[in-house]
Amino acid sequence: MLDIRLLRENRKLVEDALAKRGMSMSLKVFYDKDNKRLELLKRAEELKHKRNIISKDIGAKKSKSEDTAPLLEEVKGIGAEINTIQAALDGLETELNEFLMTVPNMPHSSVVYGKTSDDNPVVKTWGAKKEISFTPYTHDELAAGLGIIDFDRGVKVASSGFSVSIGHGALLERALINFFLDVHTKEQGYTELYVPYVVNGVSMTGTGQLPKFKQDLFKIEGEELYLIPTSEVPITNVHAKEILEKATLPLCYTAYSPCFRKEAGSYGKDTKGLIRQHQFNKVELVKFVEPEASYGELESLLLDAEEPLKRLGLHYRVVSLCSGDLGFSAAKTYDIEVWLPGQNEYREISSCSNFEDFQARRAGIKYRPAKGEKPAYVHTLNGSGLAIGRTVVAILENYQQEDQSVVIPEVLRPYMNGVTVLRPAKK
Repeated sequence: MLDIRLLRENRKLVEDALAKRGMSMSLKVFYDKDNKRLELLKRAEELKHKRNIISKDIGAKKSKSEDTAPLLEEVKGIGAEINTIQAALDGLETELNEFLMTVPNMPHSSVVYGKTSDDNPVVKTWGAKKEISFTPYTHDELAAGLGIIDFDRGVKVASSGFSVSIGHGALLERALINFFLDVHTKEQGYTELYVPYVVNGVSMTGTGQLPKFKQDLFKIEGEELYLIPTSEVPITNVHAKEILEKATLPLCYTAYSPCFRKEAGSYGKDTKGLIRQHQFNKVELVKFVEPEASYGELESLLLDAEEPLKRLGLHYRVVSLCSGDLGFSAAKTYDIEVWLPGQNEYREISSCSNFEDFQARRAGIKYRPAKGEKPAYVHTLNGSGLAIGRTVVAILENYQQEDQSVVIPEVLRPYMNGVTVLRPAKK
């Protein structure tokens, strides 16, 4: 969340940032409550000052054996009023903090103004589109022919938005998970974590999923527990309410996990295939860094997420999200979009973001800049390294052959038990 002092001292800056995001959110409620808070604080100070004066009078009268009953009664009344004001102040502080939880992060100065994803500038591309001499099949057509993914049985055992990977399909997902983790841990210096797939409401609030995106979460009935929408949530909250030592930064973590999302705002979109599933696998990258280093670390994080795509030989582009397409918690985001010939378009396969201190404030994650100095909030970053299902989609569509077989990229073959080509199931 934003520093409350920022809203109090730089109202125009915050309002301009919200306008840049294309939001109609009014801050009037916040300022009305904050002004009321200031009035109550002033009144409480006046009452405390008055009580001190009367208390001195009581002491003087007692020393002269004079009657102090009226003054004691007045002090009692003042104390009661102060208690009433304090209760009101506590309530206002709660309301102000609850309101702050609904205010998005401020876009970084380098984020361009725009309204939708159509306004996202392309910052770079890698590789070239695969030359396919025939009309390309979509990944769901290929998966059905290969017998490696069963969407109907996913619906049978769960509901729409779920699927069952079979044989080489399951092996391909496992191969990608291990390949990605090996690149990130053995070569890029990330420490692997194995995290809970269920987290509490405090953790969801810490990374910004609650209260804003409650409708997209799978909640466990009768418990204040949720299935994770991404392992960013448990990884980030590993250090909640901690003060990290400067010498340990940057802390770089990676983890594989399944992810669970209702996608409540996406009904009717991408209903076929693996593009938008309620359960999917992903390898995540998370960094805790010093504030002055965070934008350099964002560029490094982006390169780390790109590397597996390069080795898989998959053409992609990188876009910088415009202000209107920026996520709630992010100050700046790069999306990596892989080319899918079966769909004849680019699709997001990774999103790399700098949250600055937005998540750290919510989760209480600080570091000590130097011995004896006051702790400050770290900056947190995260990126997909990569979404497994969408990588499967990209491999199927980019490495397809005219007979509907699919060649396994060479870098994956050591993870595929020697399988080099997926061939259509015999009828």
